[in-house]
Amino acid sequence: MPAPLDIDQIWRDHSRRVLASLIRLFRDFDLAEEVLQDALLAAAQKWPIDGMPQNPAAWLVSAGRFRALDRLRRQRKDRDLGRQMADLGPMAIDPDPNGPDPNGPAMLPDDPLRLMFACCHPSLPPEQQVALTLRTLCGLTTEEIARAFLLRPSALAQRIVRAKQRIKEAGLRYELPEPADLPQRLGSVLRVIYLVFNEGYSAHSGDSLQRHDLTAEAIRLCRLLADFLPEAEVLGLLGLMMLHQARAMTRETGTGDLIPLDDQDRTAWDRALIAQGTDLVTRAFATGQVGPYSLQAAIAALHCAAPSPKDTDWHEILGLYTVMMRVAPSPVVQLNRAIAVSRVRGPAAALELILPLIRGGELAGYHLAHAACADMQRQLGDLSGAIAAYETALALCHQDPERRFLRRKLSDLQKPQG
Repeated sequence: MPAPLDIDQIWRDHSRRVLASLIRLFRDFDLAEEVLQDALLAAAQKWPIDGMPQNPAAWLVSAGRFRALDRLRRQRKDRDLGRQMADLGPMAIDPDPNGPDPNGPAMLPDDPLRLMFACCHPSLPPEQQVALTLRTLCGLTTEEIARAFLLRPSALAQRIVRAKQRIKEAGLRYELPEPADLPQRLGSVLRVIYLVFNEGYSAHSGDSLQRHDLTAEAIRLCRLLADFLPEAEVLGLLGLMMLHQARAMTRETGTGDLIPLDDQDRTAWDRALIAQGTDLVTRAFATGQVGPYSLQAAIAALHCAAPSPKDTDWHEILGLYTVMMRVAPSPVVQLNRAIAVSRVRGPAAALELILPLIRGGELAGYHLAHAACADMQRQLGDLSGAIAAYETALALCHQDPERRFLRRKLSDLQKPQG
């Protein structure tokens, strides 16, 4: 008798790759999502009786393809179907017309990579690139994505619909770009992967600090990309994410409260991930063409290399942030550089750099900028200023673990001094 099946696990293991292949085959996101559900239902009915096929993902692709063909025929779209499938050659034909091929000819190992470049096509606005990638390649629901970016689900759904429609109307092919097109396309892909990772590493809102499914998916996608295109910034981004992920288990308590970097148990950091991430940083710098991801990865490697907070090489970190201000300047980089300045030159020098970012409006709505300002004022003995800054940070923060952390900081300052 076949072993019991964990359908949820099968879904987690195979659904994204299967969906990518079905989208490539039919160039229709909605049809692919519908027949993927049909294929999973068929697997839930057949596999407990027949046993799991040798290649489950390929079986699901083949089953989904049969169901898509049936739907298209019923809708009398044979002419469109012929055009859609013309370039697939023998992959469009299954050897068994009565059921899916157990080894399935329709699965290509780089289908997720093809879909990634399609989702991140430069003709799509950045917000649509992110929404479509999270929905198709990471499997988030519309409600989850909307909650992450503080949008109404209906508004987010429209964003995804417009992205799909734009891809369809433009006739974009699900293929890896030509070498000449890579520079234009790669930046968008890396940006979206990093945004996916950041949303998993520190969620914008909600009751959880981290979403480990998102960080794992971002690393998986970047590994695929690095195998295809081992350029400096791809290696740098992969190294950056692995170095951050090495600390993931020490960033929160058992009850979900935030633990800041200086208070984390460094003996519990994942040394294997740190070694892999550091090696990727070394490889990226060896190319002589480093960019912002490689520089951030080098900073993360310095943090991971320090056995204790006092051993952190803040002079080197400050130097790297200074280089970043030349390579990829942004208000957030300025803020991070100011924090490094506080460790090298003191809180007063840092506060001079932070206040203009807040008062000038660039980071006026960014809670971490106000929290950094509060910390500098606290160190300088300006308790009333620190309390006001923490209150502003708390009002701007939408994530429960960070809000609890800020409340504790505020409570400590409001205790009677004795």
